[in-house]
Amino acid sequence: MAHNRYEIAILGTGLGGLICGYILSRKGYKVVILEKNHQIGGCLQTFKRFGVKFDTGMHYIGSLQEGQILHKLFDFINVLDDVKVHSLDTDGYDVISLAGQKYRYASGYEAFINTLSESFPENHKDIEEYIRRVRQIAASSPLYNMRKINTHTFIDADYIKTSVDEFIASVTSNPILQNILAGNLPLYAGVKGKTPTYIHALINNFYIQSAYRIVGGSDAIAQSLAKSIRSFGGEIYTDCEITNIICDDNKAVAVQLANGERIEADSFVSNIHPQKMLTMLDTRLIRKAYRDRINALENTISNFTVYIKFKENTTPYLNYNYYFYEDGNVWNVNNYDVNKYPQSYLYMHQCHKENPQYAQSAELIGYMKFDEVRQWVNTKVERRGEDYKTFKEMKAQQLLAKLEESFPGINSAIEGYETSSPLTYRDYTGTHEGSMYGIIRDKNFPTQTLVSQRTKIPNLFMTGQNINSHGILGVTIGAAITCAEFLGLNEIINEIDNE
Repeated sequence: MAHNRYEIAILGTGLGGLICGYILSRKGYKVVILEKNHQIGGCLQTFKRFGVKFDTGMHYIGSLQEGQILHKLFDFINVLDDVKVHSLDTDGYDVISLAGQKYRYASGYEAFINTLSESFPENHKDIEEYIRRVRQIAASSPLYNMRKINTHTFIDADYIKTSVDEFIASVTSNPILQNILAGNLPLYAGVKGKTPTYIHALINNFYIQSAYRIVGGSDAIAQSLAKSIRSFGGEIYTDCEITNIICDDNKAVAVQLANGERIEADSFVSNIHPQKMLTMLDTRLIRKAYRDRINALENTISNFTVYIKFKENTTPYLNYNYYFYEDGNVWNVNNYDVNKYPQSYLYMHQCHKENPQYAQSAELIGYMKFDEVRQWVNTKVERRGEDYKTFKEMKAQQLLAKLEESFPGINSAIEGYETSSPLTYRDYTGTHEGSMYGIIRDKNFPTQTLVSQRTKIPNLFMTGQNINSHGILGVTIGAAITCAEFLGLNEIINEIDNE
């Protein structure tokens, strides 16, 4: 490693770590970013099978039209020229299949209202009210609108203390419409009675404005950020597993790497899951009460994914995302019946080039509890044994059989497929038990489940999906909040707004 002393060391190259690296190195800080894997990017990582590139976590993005929030943020972090996108079907970017009936989410507020009203003509006013309130919640967040603020509060307390299902039930009494409005809950692994309204509202507002797939893989975002960071003098090192964060009596002073190297810095930003980070800290600065609180936090469910390669020119490109629910209650999927697996799934084609006529590949994602793979908890990638391979093949066949029911003939078009389980996700992204979105925000314990970017160590900060919120928008804004510890929040907001 070129240097062993830096102003800021960032631990992990997930999106949050890379954006912090971009902002801070651009501001002149001497930054190093350390990544345990060979590839950077966290959930932006991709992999190749059958000559095809597959995304692992970032499947589609929203609010990317000029003037919309992600366009502003992408402009600020200078990735617009490097990241090519393809608009999803504006007449229905998401299709929700509920108990055999299909419903469409259309792009734009009016189109969303009118399209859903075709399926629920008696509930037109309810759908209007839903959109009005979603827009109101999104507009009430200064950070999500890049307005100057005097506090780090990013949303009104009422939207934190009400659950998504309570919010939707307050808008409409139609039980089918209630389920349809919650139909994309795999985007945040929503839990009935727990997940706060703001998470649902911010995500839905984000996609209703505009929805896109990234052409050629989400790693384009990571590579673009890395290029900029290096151009500002920042350093990025892969295959650098951190074993300890070393502290003196007052603060963090260095990180110890698995290869024995020690990297010193004035300040540290951790893009590591908070529970994992605590295992690296042996210091009296972290009190037992804080450690116990973080370790007690519940994490979102994980998933099982089938990565599908189609035979050439056999499968017309599907320009929408397909959410399937066997029965009429979308909230049941967290507590699925293993014997009836899968009772739900998310099916998406990947956009390998601009305006494709045929799909080259797709991903088929079902929820999976970590308990299903716990017997292999101490194994490593590619070394989990024959029982594990048999288990994965069984689950893949179950998902593909269910997919065939909605898309007859699809299995005959498949050339090959690969699978990943919660263990794969755990090992490549470092999330607790392969959790899709990290810590569950719980409206019943709002302060306990909102994790601050500050830790009990004065020069150790956190970033990533466990701070603020998950997803490309939540993590980008969370990174700005973390960088505000060095730069001031309104300075960052001003820069983003004036790009």
